[in-house]
Amino acid sequence: MTLLLAQISDLHLDGGERATRRAARVMDHLRALPRPVDAVLVTGDIADHGAETEYEEAARLLVAPFPVLTCPGNHDARPAYRKALLGEPADDGPVNRVHYIAGTALLMCDSTVPGRDEGRLDDATLDWIDATLTGLPRGMRALIAFHQPPVEVHHALPDSAMLEQPEGLAALLEAHPQVVAVLTGHAHTAASSTFAGRPLVVAPAVTWTLRMPWEGDAPADRDQPPGLAFHVLDDTGRLTTHYRVVL
Repeated sequence: MTLLLAQISDLHLDGGERATRRAARVMDHLRALPRPVDAVLVTGDIADHGAETEYEEAARLLVAPFPVLTCPGNHDARPAYRKALLGEPADDGPVNRVHYIAGTALLMCDSTVPGRDEGRLDDATLDWIDATLTGLPRGMRALIAFHQPPVEVHHALPDSAMLEQPEGLAALLEAHPQVVAVLTGHAHTAASSTFAGRPLVVAPAVTWTLRMPWEGDAPADRDQPPGLAFHVLDDTGRLTTHYRVVL
């Protein structure tokens, strides 16, 4: 069963017109596709300051005729995220959710450490990932998504706040071969690598694009259009990613 996903990341909604316009442009593009995606993954930094009003705006912007699945980033605040975006009681615990679409388990994981930019999959989240993957029906494939990449992308800014202690996740991937790939955001650049023998795909950002060291000194290129990724997971379990910008 072929699965078509879109991935967006790092909306940084702050109540300002620029962030709202860029996020709306991306969602309008996705809603207008001739063939609808099976789901959209939003891999963190949905809000810029973690305010309830920012999540209320996100809830309006992310309305779509297909599932929109989210996980938090380092700019997000768990209590407000839960209350205003998920419609749940405010709580400080990790926000981990699994969704089942087209024969695939999509694990949206919380890699945030409140008050810090660096990420970490804490023991509770690692245990949840392990239990979720262990409980999957035989033959069901899985994708794991969270915010901070577990490997360097070769820019000092995101590499100073990447996922810490990735060994726990690597051990889980070794134990669970049904995980096809790891999907992240945070770096504000479309990138691909590998982690623990799996493809690692980093989504571009909606708000601004990272200028790599060989492209210039100022890291934030605010003139680039919003970016997104399309992931095709085919019947053989192969993941193919296409990157696009939305003009």
